[in-house]
Amino acid sequence: MRTIGHWIQGQPASEPAGRVGTVYDPARGAQVAEVLLASRAQVDEAVKAAVAAADTWGASSLSQRATLLFQLRQLLDAHRDDLAALVTSEHGKVRSDALGEVARGIECVEFACGIPHLLKGERSAEVSRGVDVHTALHPVGVVAGVTPFNFPVMVPLWMLANALACGNAFVLKPSEKDPSASLLLAELVSKAGFPDGVFTVLQGDAEAVDALLAHPDVDAVSFVGSTPVARHVYETGTKAGKRVQALGGAKNHLVVLPDADLDAAADAAVSAAYGSAGERCMAISVVVAVGGVADRLVEAIAARIPSVVIGPGDDPASMMGPLITAEHRDRVRSYVQGAAGEGARVVVDGAAAPTGAGFFLGCSLVDQVSPEMRVYTDEIFGPVLSVVRVDTFDEAVRLVNANPYGNGVALFTRDGGAARRFERQIEVGMVGINVPIPVPVAWYSFGGWKNSIFGDASIYGPDGIRFYTRTKVVTSRWPDQPSRVDLDFPAVL
Repeated sequence: MRTIGHWIQGQPASEPAGRVGTVYDPARGAQVAEVLLASRAQVDEAVKAAVAAADTWGASSLSQRATLLFQLRQLLDAHRDDLAALVTSEHGKVRSDALGEVARGIECVEFACGIPHLLKGERSAEVSRGVDVHTALHPVGVVAGVTPFNFPVMVPLWMLANALACGNAFVLKPSEKDPSASLLLAELVSKAGFPDGVFTVLQGDAEAVDALLAHPDVDAVSFVGSTPVARHVYETGTKAGKRVQALGGAKNHLVVLPDADLDAAADAAVSAAYGSAGERCMAISVVVAVGGVADRLVEAIAARIPSVVIGPGDDPASMMGPLITAEHRDRVRSYVQGAAGEGARVVVDGAAAPTGAGFFLGCSLVDQVSPEMRVYTDEIFGPVLSVVRVDTFDEAVRLVNANPYGNGVALFTRDGGAARRFERQIEVGMVGINVPIPVPVAWYSFGGWKNSIFGDASIYGPDGIRFYTRTKVVTSRWPDQPSRVDLDFPAVL
């Protein structure tokens, strides 16, 4: 049985006779490897290596960092297929989706390649006679990233690209469900020429996360995952004096107005709800049908579901792969099975098909859903699409704003005025207008509102640069005349 270990001090590392976790091929329902789960002692060893590397790396020149980031970008590009294959084998998503994930991760490295420009500070000359002020951006130190199973390449690249570019040492704790991609990333970082200890991979579970949160030499933590864990990470990390950004769960809505292009809205709903088997924090899980559009829209969505080909991710014919584990598949299935008992109408029941050894589940469509039902309130994280019917635009806005999550939302309409009102009134961090999954490009930042984020920093893009740096303000005087004693409060003259 293959064993997946850690990456510490620029090389693979293992901890014999320690705890292990099981890694599956979700498409076949079979164990393919075991992953080492770091103990607190190994967390301490890894952080010590990062501390030793942080000072030297933090003092490196911006041109050196940019050069290495460009080299990393080239290596990632050359290994797109290898990274995607690892994602497909352990997560289960189809090949094209895995390649898309890798591409969006590389985009974040491309953004970080501009670090000499991104770390330019501000300067004001002569704020007082002979006095100048400027800002300098310094690395935070040792930063940790805890990443989810659904994007084992993209989300680590969201974090590590900016963290390394800003001069920090970065410790990655990937999901134990699909850990292999993290080690290939580590190899590529090393081949690009980054110093040993600057990038560390610690495999593990909650014990490793809690050890990182408690470690006195970890200065900041980035997290992406479920809302309960995000809250725990934020509260625990900040209580320990760390800088924390923690992105949580979602319940994303697609609002369809009566004037919308119905075919485009139905295509978008199917693509955004069932892509990656619904295991995306930006997946659409609720369609809000406004006015008289509901019957036609539900019919159009239902008509498209049979064309979604479900199968192993390495089969070119497959459009949707399995879920990550059998337990998660069964949990998702329970929501569909319980929807009718709550008063909803199951239009398409994906629980019945397909069958086989893999962790597969079909696409489900549930109509006549109301906000108090579990199928609406919970983040299901699977291929289940609910339809809520409302009478007016204002009612749709109130429904979305009342939801405790605020990650992403989409509006489909031909009415520019309605779109502008929606953009202003909606209380959600990422908004799409006739775009079903509004994930920002790398030179903007990703982050929701409400219970979808804890902390005041979104991830990657400009917010990522701010999160991974500390600002120092320097006020200097180079007088050309003698100074004098002055006990008054400093004032601009």
